[in-house]
Amino acid sequence: MSEDLVFYTNPMSRGRIARWMLEEVGAPYRTEIMDWTSVRTPAYLAINPMGKVPAIAHRGNVVTEAAAICAYLADAFPEAGLAPPPGDPRRAPYYRWLFFAAGPVEAAVTNTAMGFIVPPDREIMAGYGSPARVMAALETAISTTPYISGDTFTAADVYLGAQIGWGMQFGSIEKRPAFEAYAERVSSRPAAVRAREIDDALIAAQAPAAND
Repeated sequence: MSEDLVFYTNPMSRGRIARWMLEEVGAPYRTEIMDWTSVRTPAYLAINPMGKVPAIAHRGNVVTEAAAICAYLADAFPEAGLAPPPGDPRRAPYYRWLFFAAGPVEAAVTNTAMGFIVPPDREIMAGYGSPARVMAALETAISTTPYISGDTFTAADVYLGAQIGWGMQFGSIEKRPAFEAYAERVSSRPAAVRAREIDDALIAAQAPAAND
């Protein structure tokens, strides 16, 4: 039932990543659209004390953070085939690059967007070193195999593909041929298209209300 899986989101947020993952999984879910006021209410802060979306509630369990949601859903619905099974050697790159995207890539892209520059003599103190090193590692990772874990699409590709796509769209990740090819490959999946259509329709529906 959809009540077993509740999705808290806003279509103009990282909730779009979780929406894509939910569409990949294919399980029924109920969506709660949050605005920037409702995420600060006591009811929602009990779900996510950070007052952010996305979040999911699944059979009494709450998961926040887009990368964690992707990993959780892949394990909660193994029939979708979105994570290499335990013991599979592909599980190593799956975890490696999923957390690389959620850590160094996220930090480097955010700092680039904000105009923050780590002094060269302090790069060792930053978890990502420098944006240039992060992008070089990322380009190598997506250039060796069709997907981040090999020949099979996984939840890690949802998160990483969304990060690269958004970064190129907003200029915080430079457009390199390898990035563009990878983003096109993953974003053309039927689930990705469905997710975009759902969220874009929600944005369009909100626009008239915002202008009233």
